Amino acid sequence: MTAATHSSLFPQDPDAGQFVEPPRDADAVLDGLDPEQREVATALHGPVCVLAGAGTGKTRAITHRIAYGVRAGILQPASVLAVTFTNRAAGEMRGRLRQLGAGGVQARTFHSAALRQLQYFWPKVVGGELPRLLERKVQLVAESAARCRIRLDRNELRDVTGEIEWAKVTQTVPGDYPAAVAKSHRDAPRDPAEIGQIYAMYEQLKRDRSVIDFEDVLLLTVGILQDRHDIADQIRGQYQHFVVDEYQDVSPLQQRLLDLWMGDRENLCVVGDASQTIYSFTGATPDHLLNFRTRHPSATMVKLVRDYRSTPQVVHLANGLLNQASGRAAEHRLELISQRDAGPEPVYTEYADEPAEAEGTARRIRDLVAAGVPAGEIAVLYRINAQSEVYEQALADAGVPYQLRGAERFFERQEVREAGAALRGAARFGGNDSLLDDVVDLPSQVRAVLSTKGWTTEPPTGSGAVRDRWESLAALVRLAEDFVRARPEATLGDLVTELDERAAAQHAPTVQGVTLASLHAAKGLEWDAVFLVGLTEGMMPITYAKTDEQVEEERRLLYVGVTRARLHISLSWALSRAPGGRASRRPTRFLSGLRPGSPAPGRGAGASGGGASERGGRRKRRGPVLCRVCGTTLTDAGEMKLMRCEGCPSDMDEGLYERLREWRSDQAKQLGQPAYCVFTDKTLMAIAESVPGDDGELSRISGVGGRKLERFGADVLAICAGEEPVGEDEES
Repeated sequence: MTAATHSSLFPQDPDAGQFVEPPRDADAVLDGLDPEQREVATALHGPVCVLAGAGTGKTRAITHRIAYGVRAGILQPASVLAVTFTNRAAGEMRGRLRQLGAGGVQARTFHSAALRQLQYFWPKVVGGELPRLLERKVQLVAESAARCRIRLDRNELRDVTGEIEWAKVTQTVPGDYPAAVAKSHRDAPRDPAEIGQIYAMYEQLKRDRSVIDFEDVLLLTVGILQDRHDIADQIRGQYQHFVVDEYQDVSPLQQRLLDLWMGDRENLCVVGDASQTIYSFTGATPDHLLNFRTRHPSATMVKLVRDYRSTPQVVHLANGLLNQASGRAAEHRLELISQRDAGPEPVYTEYADEPAEAEGTARRIRDLVAAGVPAGEIAVLYRINAQSEVYEQALADAGVPYQLRGAERFFERQEVREAGAALRGAARFGGNDSLLDDVVDLPSQVRAVLSTKGWTTEPPTGSGAVRDRWESLAALVRLAEDFVRARPEATLGDLVTELDERAAAQHAPTVQGVTLASLHAAKGLEWDAVFLVGLTEGMMPITYAKTDEQVEEERRLLYVGVTRARLHISLSWALSRAPGGRASRRPTRFLSGLRPGSPAPGRGAGASGGGASERGGRRKRRGPVLCRVCGTTLTDAGEMKLMRCEGCPSDMDEGLYERLREWRSDQAKQLGQPAYCVFTDKTLMAIAESVPGDDGELSRISGVGGRKLERFGADVLAICAGEEPVGEDEES
């Protein structure tokens, strides 16, 4: 097989012709590499595994490795296939290789490389043209669900589509999907049996219509290479050296394809960091990276730990996070060593509430910009996209330009637009809407309207589009509650006007601005200054991270966020959601022993009232919520309401619980609201278990805030005492 010519097996890479005259001496390619990077660059034979920490120059090392091999005559450009996970990363790699004189090297994503091979060999193997590629599978999934007589809303549709993608990259067939979900402890967005049905119908419809999806590209390529040894030999003759970047993100299906490309050869170089595995929900697993030495006993192992991105202060924090980690990935963590001059210490800031946190963050960003830090070199990173709205508003109010990455602006999201339309209609025609009859206040009106759009008092379990939609609607409910606190006489029309003004202010175009992004969307990027916000239990780790593995992935997600910062790193949390709210939140357990004044993990971490080097609020932090039965610290919202673990025995007075439910039903009818707007089931269960005897005991139950205590407290305490409720205060 010859080098890259027009008669080569596959269509010529359009980048291959853009050739930069390389340095004549191959050793010149090694100039400027540190000893470990040089070891990577010169290890051109046999299997090589590079464990590369954040900011250690892994792309530099592997591109110089390829270029050195080409300049030394050891590698033919057309015989090298470098694969990574995003088109951006592949493009960056091609650009660097061209500059180093190795422009004929193929640098592609797994899907791109497989698609080219599939297009080339399909006529020979099957005949005719490759079936049409389905760009978006959502419509076909929707039709599949309809044929199965299963109703999915838009968000469930997105989640089920994601489940089908996960099943395919983990090589799970429809009939095995329910068992695979159970085995992996995966939070399915619907009954797994239903998703299995939809998945089977989806596959049938694709066959009937001769279309394939992106996962099929990999599956079909794998099938051809397994069945046609002559074609596998052709590809192995074309590509003799392989490089895989971000190897910790490889799925079982991608690994199978790589094995077939390789055959029985071992000219493979993989690069990865198990501590940056944050996409397990898509099927990615670090097992292939961690098992590399077992599969390839003769492999050359190189660790890159010299961090050129971040200051010693940022690196010290990142190392500290991983030092507390557990699990298999933690056993292979890399201790980074900063190569930069000393910088400012990390800033830990505790705020009284979320708006104060956003405003304080915006002020600090404005100060940094005034001090000469470009706005484009600053990022605000959060756990979920629904957190963006309060930061969008705070930055807009501070006159700081911003841009969102990986998500729509808050007021441009479909569910927010739909909610806005519903609220606008209620404001205009509410007098004729039975939904709003006898609703006592503005927040209750908003909750009643948004309950028709999917908002509930309790969030849905698990992650995905349904959870994202709920978070957006919950943000609107919180905004209404905050708005009426500032303007007690405000009407629903006033709130709609406020929402319109906020939306209009945030539509202003920005050219160079502060980046707002989720932690997942920030992977692979870096900034001079990074603000990690909302770092409270329940958000970091997220509430639905239940297993030890899921919690450890949340820790790695925070680690990725920290290592995005070059110079300034700020970490903050709020003790309550809204101004005047109870200070019931605690900073994330991941910062225990790292932030000033906090105890080391395992010694009551999070219970201390100290720890912030700056104070954005004066409220005294409450201690952790402990299970009344076994004493375990509770982090799940439902368990915190019950004040016990779900698995611990209940001592609930069933008769009292039923009397409370009957009373709640009567109250809800009088108010014209759903029952959960009075108290949720979990709150009633907690009351029936603890049987409070006075206002103080009742107020300590999660879900009984100041206003509900004032409005319903006398009735609840009377019922708990075995007496008749006294009736609602006429003036409340």
